[in-house]
Amino acid sequence: MTLFKSLTAALALSAALVAGQAPVALAQSGPLRLELNNPVIEPLPFAIPEFIAENGAASQYAADIARVIAADLSGTGLFREIPSSAYISRVTSFDAPVAYPDWKAINAQALLTGSVSASGDRIVVKFRLYDVFSDQPLGEGLQFAGTAQSWRRMAHKVADVAYSRITGEGGYFDSRVVFVSESGPKNQRAKRLAVMDYDGANVQYLTDSASLVLAPRFSPTGDRILYTSYASGFPQIYVMDVASVRARALEQLPGTMTFAPRFAPDGRTVVFSLEQGGNTDIYTLDANSGGGLRQLTNSPAIETAPSYSPDGSQIVFESDRSGTQQLYIMSAGGGEPRRISGGAGRYGTPVWSPRGDLIAFTKQHQGRFHIGVMRTDGSDERLLTASFLDEGPTWAPNGRVIMFTRESAGAGGQPALYSVDISGRNLRQLDTGSPSSDPAWSPLLP
Repeated sequence: MTLFKSLTAALALSAALVAGQAPVALAQSGPLRLELNNPVIEPLPFAIPEFIAENGAASQYAADIARVIAADLSGTGLFREIPSSAYISRVTSFDAPVAYPDWKAINAQALLTGSVSASGDRIVVKFRLYDVFSDQPLGEGLQFAGTAQSWRRMAHKVADVAYSRITGEGGYFDSRVVFVSESGPKNQRAKRLAVMDYDGANVQYLTDSASLVLAPRFSPTGDRILYTSYASGFPQIYVMDVASVRARALEQLPGTMTFAPRFAPDGRTVVFSLEQGGNTDIYTLDANSGGGLRQLTNSPAIETAPSYSPDGSQIVFESDRSGTQQLYIMSAGGGEPRRISGGAGRYGTPVWSPRGDLIAFTKQHQGRFHIGVMRTDGSDERLLTASFLDEGPTWAPNGRVIMFTRESAGAGGQPALYSVDISGRNLRQLDTGSPSSDPAWSPLLP
C-alpha cells in the first residue's frame, strides 16, 4: 500500500539558513508581536507577494506555495492578507532590497518574500520575513528543500516559522489529522479511518468501511494510530503503523470489550476503557507487547475517555460515579480520583492540552452541546461553542486551537469537522469532502 507515500520518503525535508542574509536575533527583531492573550485582537495586516520562480519548472510551485502560506496565516483569524492589487512595490528578485516606505504606505506590518527553484523531483523554497515598521528582517532567512510532491508541507513549514516569529507561539500548520469519514444514511452509517493535512487537504483513506471504526488517536511521535474497531463484532482496540498502514488488534481478556484508547506521552503505554460483566473501568497495557494489563479504577460507575497529562503523571477521565457524567483526575498509577468539573450539566471526552495548563471537554447543558476548556483544577471554565451537537475535542500541537465534531439537527443531519481558537474566536468548518467525525490531531511532523 502506498497511501502514506507523502508521510514517508516524500517528507524528507531539510532546512538551512539563506545565504547572504545577516542573522538577526529574534529578541532584537523589533516591536512586531501579536499578543494572543489580549481579549481584543485586531488581525495583523501582512503582504506575501507571489514567490519568485527561479526557473521555468518552479512557476506553478511558486504561486501555489505563496497561496497556501497566506491561507494558513489568514485562517488563524490573527492575520489579514493585503491583496496584491494594493501593492506599490513589485518584488522581482528575492535578493532585491525591500522598499519599506512602499509597504508602510499600504499598512503592511509584516512582509514575507520567497523564491522557489525546481530540478527534477526536488524543489528548494527560500523565504525571508520582514518587520515593515522597524525596517528590518524578523529573524533569519531560511530555506527548505524536499521532493516536489511535498511542496504543501514546505509551505506549511514556512507559515509555521512566520506564525511563531510574530506570535511567540509554536506553529501547528505542518501537522495531520486522523478522523472517521462517514457515508450512508444517519441510522446506518458506514465509517472508515482517514487522514488529512490539518486544513483538510490530501485526504487519504486508511481502512475500508467493512467494519465500524471509532476514536482514532495518534501516538506522540505520529508513527502509529490507535482506534476502536468492531471487526470481531465487539469493540476492540487496534494499533496501526502509519508508514505501512498495517493494523493489529491488541490482546484483550475473553468476554471483554475495549474502547476509548489513548497513548501515554512515552508512546509505550496505552490507556483505555475495558467493559467486563457490565462494568467499565480504566486500564493500561504495553502498546508493543499487549501485555502488562493493569487496572487503574475499580468502581461500579462507567469510567471512560482517559487522557494523560503531557508529563505522563496524571490521567483525566469521565465518570458517572457521582450520579452524573463528570470529569476526574487521578495519578497515572491509579488511586483515588478528584472531581474537577463543578458546573451544571454533564461533562465528557476530556483531553489534556499539550501545554499542560488546560483540559478541553464536551459539555451538555439545557439541550445544547458545547466545547469548553478549564484549568486542571476545574477553575476558569470557558465554553467556546454551542450547537445542537458539538463533541470530541482534540488539541493542535501548540495548544492554541481545538478541532471537534459538529453534527447538524434533523433526520438528514450530518457530522462535520470544525476548529476554534481557545479564546472562542475564529470558528471554522473544514472541507473534508464527506461527512466526518472524531478528529485527532497529530504532533508536528518531523
